[in-house]
Amino acid sequence: VTDKFTESMYVLANEPSVALYRLQEHVRRSLPELAQHKSDMQSWEEQSQGAIYTVEYACSAIKNMTDSSVYFRSIDSLLKQAIAIKDQLNAAQG
Repeated sequence: VTDKFTESMYVLANEPSVALYRLQEHVRRSLPELAQHKSDMQSWEEQSQGAIYTVEYACSAIKNMTDSSVYFRSIDSLLKQAIAIKDQLNAAQG
């Protein structure tokens, strides 16, 4: 009985340390890979932020071009008027 009791106490006393050893072993094996993944994710995040900025800038430029269509119509109308007046002047001189 004492042998079994001693063996049980020995197993119970060492079981947590074996579990902690296994955890430490696992962390040592997987930590470099996890650190690499973290570094890759940060790099991808930076690239994504750059792409998002570029797309937002392009969308803003397109919106500004769309908003300026009023000015282009006005310029077109003024050019047509100028051409008509020039034609009138040429007809009056000729």
